[in-house]
Amino acid sequence: MNGVGAGRSTDRPALARLVAVAADAFARDHWGRAPLLTPAAELGGGFADLFSLDAVDELVSRRALRTPFVRMAKDGEVLPPARYTAPGGYGAEVGDQVASAKVLQEVADGATLVLQGLHRTWEPIAELTRHLAAELGHPCQVNAYVTPAQSRGFDPHYDVHDVFVLQVHGEKHWRIHDPVHPDPLRSQPWSDHRDAVAQRATERPAIDETFRPGDALYLPRGWIHSATALGGISIHLTIGVSSYTRYDVVQEVLARVAASPELRGSLPFGLDLDDPAAATPVVEQALAELVTVLEKAQADPATAEGVRRALAARLARDVPAAPVRPLATVDALSRFGVDDVVVLRGGLHPRLVVDGGSVVLRLPRSAVTLPVAAHPALQALLTGTPVRVGDLPDLDAESAVVVARRLVREGVLVPVGA
Repeated sequence: MNGVGAGRSTDRPALARLVAVAADAFARDHWGRAPLLTPAAELGGGFADLFSLDAVDELVSRRALRTPFVRMAKDGEVLPPARYTAPGGYGAEVGDQVASAKVLQEVADGATLVLQGLHRTWEPIAELTRHLAAELGHPCQVNAYVTPAQSRGFDPHYDVHDVFVLQVHGEKHWRIHDPVHPDPLRSQPWSDHRDAVAQRATERPAIDETFRPGDALYLPRGWIHSATALGGISIHLTIGVSSYTRYDVVQEVLARVAASPELRGSLPFGLDLDDPAAATPVVEQALAELVTVLEKAQADPATAEGVRRALAARLARDVPAAPVRPLATVDALSRFGVDDVVVLRGGLHPRLVVDGGSVVLRLPRSAVTLPVAAHPALQALLTGTPVRVGDLPDLDAESAVVVARRLVREGVLVPVGA
């Protein structure tokens, strides 16, 4: 994906670009616990390779972005899309495309531009996000907030996901306050605690700092924040981390115990739920049955393994694999042979299962079945190391080409250089 600002990100681990402490110290002292503000000088580099002022103009003026990949806000209120979108003219009449002239007017009038889902539309950010999600073990997404001087896009609020804030351009003053509702779930937005959030925002902040290019902040979900641009246009990236929680584990467990006959039974006919004397014993009985079912599930190792697999499959769906280049790949396949080098597609999360005379490569949304003789070759490929097709173990040259070609067509492998 080419364009202004595009380029390969640094090869440093993704988390090391965002925090100056070791990963184990970050996990122990900050992950889900406390904010961490890291000045640019401690990170040893900025974020110009990820995003820039020119990148914003490129996306707004040339990429025909549509809602919800773009939105705008001013003085704490989200603007209606008609204020900044329009049809694209003959051959592109879809009406919710971002209109650069309208964006110009709104930004000049003090509105904040939000470019959403940049992990899907801007490759340098997409690459960093894939690596970060792999390091954290939780899905990530990225928005950019473009704010004109002395403007505030959103009222003090908290997010239901952790965030990394990366200051890309200009300066922005941030005020961070302790949570009023720690560790909120996705179903518990800040608006449920609007008055408490507003009150907390009047108190002394935990962080009251001006961010400059290259500065980075980690903020756990629930921490209240607001920001104001200073002295010119400010751009910051927000990497949202949708942390899986123990409640997610509980939901997966409940999905399994729902098969219990004790819990599937109907409540009594004619039950008056407004009558505590009649309804409370029914609730208590259901709770007792739930405890019994959960105790049985806890004693069965298959329960924990099933939940683990379900969450792993969910993560694989939530974190898209690296994109492929369809036409370049088809072109490469037209002359594919033993001297070609292939590598596992990034972020794919495959799983190998031997089933009798076959080996099944299970993917997030599909599966590829091959003869069991291909098992050693698949094991070599799943290490993620580039492999020459003719060097695949335990396969003759013709079989190696057939297996590799099949996996390239299925989007499992990528020809190096395609």
